[in-house]
Amino acid sequence: MTTIAVIGAGAWGTALAQTMADGERKIVLWAREPEVVESINVKHENTPFLPGIPLHPSITATGSLSGTGDADLYLIVTPAQYVRPTLASLKSQLADGKPAVICAKGIEMKSGLLLSQVAAEEAPGATVAVLTGPTFASEIAGGLPSAVTIACADKEAAERIRDAVASRLIRPYVTDDILGAQIGGAVKNVIAIAAGIVAGRKLGESARAALITRGLAEMARLAAAMGAKRETLMGMCGVGDLILTCSSMQSRNFSLGMQLGQGRSLEDILGERKSVTEGVYTAQALSVMAKKQAVDMPVCEAVNKCLNQGASLDSVIEGMMDRPLKRGEGG
Repeated sequence: MTTIAVIGAGAWGTALAQTMADGERKIVLWAREPEVVESINVKHENTPFLPGIPLHPSITATGSLSGTGDADLYLIVTPAQYVRPTLASLKSQLADGKPAVICAKGIEMKSGLLLSQVAAEEAPGATVAVLTGPTFASEIAGGLPSAVTIACADKEAAERIRDAVASRLIRPYVTDDILGAQIGGAVKNVIAIAAGIVAGRKLGESARAALITRGLAEMARLAAAMGAKRETLMGMCGVGDLILTCSSMQSRNFSLGMQLGQGRSLEDILGERKSVTEGVYTAQALSVMAKKQAVDMPVCEAVNKCLNQGASLDSVIEGMMDRPLKRGEGG
């Protein structure tokens, strides 16, 4: 793959471009913001979203989707709620089995669909894959090691994508369980907000560990109900991502939960942020999905009540602790 288009030049999209830039391939970053395009092309740095990281000279930026040309591989790194219009605009370029790798994590609020299902509607000619896992953009762009999951139903396409993404510091693992990979990536954002609330409320590390464990159980129940493999969630896209996102202030979701737990309002927190905090939107969509699948997800539902239904943190926490004990809850 000699030309790779990265659609979305936030911190994560820029980090992915940086990891794949080796001087032999052309990397084109699409950005919605003119100032980002100028910063990358003139300063060779994404100052608005990833300051302090000099970018490889083979990376160029464009503000036009047509400017990505006829790339061999497309990485879709826009926020989850913008994946549909982005794919619709790229439909002609994604014909004839061209790989489209979704790197966003979330559920479309309007439809309640996973992003691969959105891609099937908007770009039916593409070979759809998912790239997910425990990664912080600043660490990856700075050359620190990590591992990711690449999920694709087409084994040969998955291996080609794996080879394009792999580097000395990024180790991709391949699965055909595209549903499980996405469920892990979406649910962990909501659990991370809950973990942040626990930390902000100073409820202790024991409580946070218990919450993360129950969050993994909710993730596994939803995956099983939707026909995904529980074992997929034992990998990078499940446990790996959950551990990372629930344990660091680098996580936008954990840090948002932390500030909520400390008494700040959601509106004030979001008003200060440039980047999207996906868990805020996923919580609402996940509540609908859980009901549709008849899956009990009390931690995710509690987060949704706090974020989208005006419930107080104290009342939601009290309600969680007062839930009746059940048989078969092995922890």
